This record gives sequence, structure tokens and C-alpha cells, in this order.
Amino acid sequence: MQNAWPELSTDWTLAGLPSIAILREPGVFPVSVPLKLQERFMGNWLVVPKGTSLVKRTRSRRAAQYVRMSRELQRYSIKNQLAAIAAYAEANTLTIVRTYSDEGRSGLRIKGRPGLIELIEDVQSGQADFDHILVYDVSRWGRFQDVDESAYYEFLCKRSGVQVEYCAELFKNDGTFVSGIAKNLKRGMAAEWSRELSVKVHAGHCRVASLGYRVGAPVGYGLRRLMVDESEHPKAFLEKGQFKALQSDRVRLQPGSAEETAVIRIIFDQFVNGRKSYSDIRRQLNDAGIANHNGRPWTDGMIPTILANENYIGKTIYNRTSRRLGQKLVKNPDQAWVRGAAAIEPIVEPGIFARAQKLLAERRVEIPEDEMLLRLRLTLRRRGKLNSHIINTTLGLNHVSSYVKHFGSLRKAYALIGYVSPRDCDWIDTRDFWAAEQAKLATEFAEVLRNDLGLRPELAPDGIGVDVEGRRVVSFLVARRLARRGEDHAAQWKAYRRQISSGLLAVMRLDAANREIEDYVLLPASLRSGRYVWLASGSLRRHRGTLYRERGALFAAIKATLAKTTRAAPTSSAPPKKRSKSGQPKAKGFGGRRSRCGDTKSLR
Repeated sequence: MQNAWPELSTDWTLAGLPSIAILREPGVFPVSVPLKLQERFMGNWLVVPKGTSLVKRTRSRRAAQYVRMSRELQRYSIKNQLAAIAAYAEANTLTIVRTYSDEGRSGLRIKGRPGLIELIEDVQSGQADFDHILVYDVSRWGRFQDVDESAYYEFLCKRSGVQVEYCAELFKNDGTFVSGIAKNLKRGMAAEWSRELSVKVHAGHCRVASLGYRVGAPVGYGLRRLMVDESEHPKAFLEKGQFKALQSDRVRLQPGSAEETAVIRIIFDQFVNGRKSYSDIRRQLNDAGIANHNGRPWTDGMIPTILANENYIGKTIYNRTSRRLGQKLVKNPDQAWVRGAAAIEPIVEPGIFARAQKLLAERRVEIPEDEMLLRLRLTLRRRGKLNSHIINTTLGLNHVSSYVKHFGSLRKAYALIGYVSPRDCDWIDTRDFWAAEQAKLATEFAEVLRNDLGLRPELAPDGIGVDVEGRRVVSFLVARRLARRGEDHAAQWKAYRRQISSGLLAVMRLDAANREIEDYVLLPASLRSGRYVWLASGSLRRHRGTLYRERGALFAAIKATLAKTTRAAPTSSAPPKKRSKSGQPKAKGFGGRRSRCGDTKSLR
């Protein structure tokens, strides 16, 4: 009898029954079907009504769940949301087949929420195998400050035939007049909750900063963060990336080592008494092997930052800039700054600091944009060409960063004076495309690890790497092909590595036109650190790299390497940095080079 019943893997309705009976397993009748009816229909084929869409029936009563939690909302934990959604699905005979999650993500914007982005992409592309999206409540969908944005993302799902259901809300999202009013009220309440919280948090930060405590994590050169309890008893120094855990604790700033404080005094003395330029001071520091607070060489822009920092005369400053509710960063006027006096032991004398501020003000001269272009045109007439080096070294011209700030990029400024750079800038025009390709490759490999090895990978904050248990596994880079200097020169590629010093490097090498991926190179984690990776046909053996033509072979090699490393004890992949006698890492030249095409941005 079991062979007479059609073997079907999807849910079907038995035709002719007085009530709806769903076949849950192939070849087995539901318990609700009487024995006589089983004998009656055993020899008959299932009847599918005319006009029934088999594609829609395969995803009917199937649902995906979306969960989100920001760090501040512990009561909306992921587990609580999943439990509430599971109860709702059981009560409404829905089967949850997929989960999209954004843990520790703010709901103010869709940017930075890979779970919601992937959900909407799957729905719009037609790859969704469900017709319902279950969300705990309206605020989990998002606290968008524009309620129309929240409605827009829900409309995209509805237009594709997928219904969004809010499981913990009292209203039914059925499109009725009352439902629409209640839903829009909830969206406005969710946005207003974020606005009110932002005001309260900002007021609390200003109060804490006025008492002389440090608000915010990063500190400048020669400063350290000391965590104290509510009785001002020291607890521990906080390293880079560490934060206090208790709300009652506070953070005080303390001077750094004696070597660092001596460097700060030298910078002020060279600028005020020696009348040295930013470039001269930077050059002296790098030649002496003194690294900055990030362990990297000094740049010209770091010198005025040091000279204008009031922390070195014992004051803390807060609210110089603000970014309210994820909006654009703005500079606040001086009267809005919050200063905490006598918060730190002074490193520099107030008189020296005041003279430095006067010299900084004299050096900063506001020039109209028309005058900036006129001076640039005169420089072009004298030199015959323009580039970043010529602009930065010519007296009377603004810095390259100033032209970028006023005109968007150097190429746009060049266009206004009728100059075309001889450099090939196609690579800069396509950097957004290749950045998206890096993120796509990282997402695909994370899914491979999740399905094939059963791991729980996470995308790195930079979007181009994959982390497992907090450890970088692999980073995906793009290497553009450089122009050949001659016929006898081998092909050479250059990839921007950033500051990645651990994990494998999977490099996509582009073709001669830098339009398509030519092949893939897998480099070991022990590769010497640096901002750039240079590759050539003859350098793979030296770098112990392996060449792959297909993406699948690259993924298989990374999985095999990962399987070996997980069985072995983890070791440090970055070589130790050499230190100078003063205890600071030695500087080996400058970091990133400015683009010679005129744009200061690189592939990020």
C-alpha cells in the first residue's frame, strides 16, 4: 500500500476530503484521515487544482525570522526573541526555515546590519523559500529616524509576496486602517526612544567630562587611561581596545612614560623656539626611530594634533565633534566644548602651549576657493605638471587635503583649471566595485565554513575578513596589475594590506586591464607585515604562496589549512617588532603613499 501512494517531498492537500489534511511524510497518511477514506484514495493520484503555482506552494506557510539586539537592550536578547517568535509560529502553523540575525547592531540605519541587508536581497532576488518574515516587534525591525524608511523596507518585502509579521505587537499587520495607524505610531515611538536616549546619554557624558574624567576610548601620544572606582582608587590601566565594565567606574588620564613625555616637550620646543615646520619635526622623529602611539611612523598631520591637544596642560575636552543618531559628523563651536580642569598632571608649561596656539593660528590662513584655483593654475604654468608632491612642497599652495576637502578630489580641482593628469586613474574609479567584491568573497567563504565545517564564523569589522572565535582566519585582498616598465620586465601586482598582521591572505590578482580576476594567490599568515603586498610571477616561492585558477580550489585550500590549524595549538602569526633603546618600535619609513592620480582615498 505504501508504494501506491505518490512519493512527494512537499506538503499537498488531499483532494476530495471533507476537511484539509496535509501529508507531512511521503507515503504515510495523516492521522486525521479515516481508514475508509484511506482505502478510497489509495489508488488515486493527487489532484492539483488548475492555476495552482507550485513555486508558491513550496514556500507556503514557511517563514524566516529576523532578530536584532543592540548592546544597550539586554531585555531584547536574541534568545528571548527566538522563543517568542517560535511560539508565534507554532500558534499560526508556520514553519521557520531560515534565520537572519544582527547581534550588537544599532537599528538607526540599515548600514552595518548585514542580516537585514541579506534578508532584503534574498527577497528581492526571488531566492527566498518562505512567504513570511517574523520579527519580534516594530523596534527590532529598526529605529529609523525617518519612519518612511522603515516602511520602505517592509514594502520591498510585501511587493515580492513576503509578509512581515510582528509577533509581540497587539495589532495584526493585515493592511487595515487600524493596523496602519498602530504600526506608524510604533515606528514613531521607536525612533523617539532613540532620540530621548541620545539626549540623556549626551547629558551624562558632559557631566562626567566636566568632572575631569575621560569620556571616549582613543587617547593621544604620551597619555594613558587609568580606570578608577567610585572612591578614586586605581584599578588598572586600560590598553587599546579595552573598556571599563562597571558603570560606577571612571577613567582618568595619566601621563605616559618618561620617554614619551620627553618627546612631547621636544615637539613643542622645536615648533615654538626652533620654528620648525611640521615636515621637519616629523622627519626628525622618524629618523630617530621614534614611533607614534600606534607603533607607526609619524606624519605631518599628527604634529599639529599634538600641538593643539589641551590634555598636555592638564585639561580634558569633550564635545568638540558630535555625530547625533548616526548622522554626519559635525564640528561644534568652542562655547559648546566641555572642559575639565586640573584633570591630568601637566606635561607642557602653559606659556609654551599658549605660544604654540598663537603660531598655529597664524599659520592657518583662510583662502577663497577662486584664489586656491588661481594659485594652482600659476603653479601648473611654472612647473608644467601637477601632483601631490608638487602641491605639498610649493610655497603659497594649500595642502592636498585642503583641495580634497573643498573640491572633492584633486582630479576635480584639476578639471576646474583645465588640467588632465597623465596617470591612469581607472583603478580609483573602480575601487568601490572591488571593495564590494572583497566583501562578497568573505561572505561566501563564511557560509562555506558554516555549512561544511559546522563553525560559527563572523565577518570582520573591516568587511574583508572572516573571524572564528575572535581570531582572524583569512582576509581577502585585491591586487591590481601595475604597468610594465619594459618588455623584459615581469608582471607585478600590488595589494593594499592595511594593518592586517594575522590570518591567511587570499589575494585576487587582476588582469592587465584591471577589469577581471585573473587568478588567486593564497599567502601564509607568517608573511612579513606591511601596508602593501607586492607579488610577481617569481616571488610566489619566496612568499610561500600558492596559485589557484578557480575560486572553489581557493576555498578548499583555505578549509584544509584551517582544519590543520584548529587541531594544532594556536601560535602568534605576526613577527615581533624590533624595539629601540627607548622601548619604542623602530620606524621603517612612511606608511601609505598618496595616490599619484590626485585622489587621496585608496581601496578600503
